[in-house]
Amino acid sequence: MFEMLDDCLTDCRNRLIRAPRDRKSPMHTPVIVTGDVDARVMVLRAFDSQGWTLRLHTDARSPKAQVIAADPRAAVLFYDKGAKIQIRARGTGAVLRDGAEVDAAWAAGTNFARRCYLGEGPGAGTDAPTSGLPPEFEGVEPDDAQLIPARENFALLKITLTALDWLYLAHTGHVRAQFTRTEGAAEWAGRWVSP
Repeated sequence: MFEMLDDCLTDCRNRLIRAPRDRKSPMHTPVIVTGDVDARVMVLRAFDSQGWTLRLHTDARSPKAQVIAADPRAAVLFYDKGAKIQIRARGTGAVLRDGAEVDAAWAAGTNFARRCYLGEGPGAGTDAPTSGLPPEFEGVEPDDAQLIPARENFALLKITLTALDWLYLAHTGHVRAQFTRTEGAAEWAGRWVSP
């Protein structure tokens, strides 16, 4: 099934192409790890298969935004239990708050989703369980005018991948391949490794 390094790299690419488009894809919600060794599950919103760049949405006030600004190293873990495929990836993260791509991502969101950026910033202390939303937006979809202050809190997390570790778990014997590239380079260098 996976006898050539190119087959493994193509599998990585195809799974990442599908992941943001298909909410049922097991790789739609990868684990993102920042330089402070903090991990969280995030929704993969887009994958650029030419530049090998992941796009996720985040709050510009979140602790991870400050961590990435100071240390752009990022790791990503994808796992498809049914296919028995794990992809571990590493790369460089950047938090973008402005520009055409950020504006387009903001515009593509629903008002119900964009309301998340109206409340207190992620990690803000509270005396009781809370969604962090202002009370008037609990379970309510705001209109465009009410969302104007939320836009300044919206940002994209872009991760440019520079290393892939692909693992196929099989009862007949696991298979593992690794790939690296210099950021900006089109070609990946691959090698087989023992699982």
